Amino acid sequence: MYCEVLEMKAIWNGAVIADSEDTVVLAGSSYFPPESVKNEFLRKSLRTSICPWIGEATYYDVVVDGVAVKDAALSYPDPKPKAVCVRNYIAFLKGVQLVL
Repeated sequence: MYCEVLEMKAIWNGAVIADSEDTVVLAGSSYFPPESVKNEFLRKSLRTSICPWIGEATYYDVVVDGVAVKDAALSYPDPKPKAVCVRNYIAFLKGVQLVL
């Protein structure tokens, strides 16, 4: 798999929840380095899923000003070898706005 690197912000409910010059784009999704994500906006979810190309994903709810969107972020703590470029990086879903 090919990983492209871009500068990007993730915004939800008026808050910048992630900001990075090293966002990785893989398989059509943008992944933020863990140190670029404001963890105070994430709450661990019980959901997991399997991507046949990347591996097992863990999910997070995104919470801003007490308003939560369930399972709006995901991460791959142990991706398959061809997707190692996104290990522990976080992708945002469900209405989280990605801005270049």
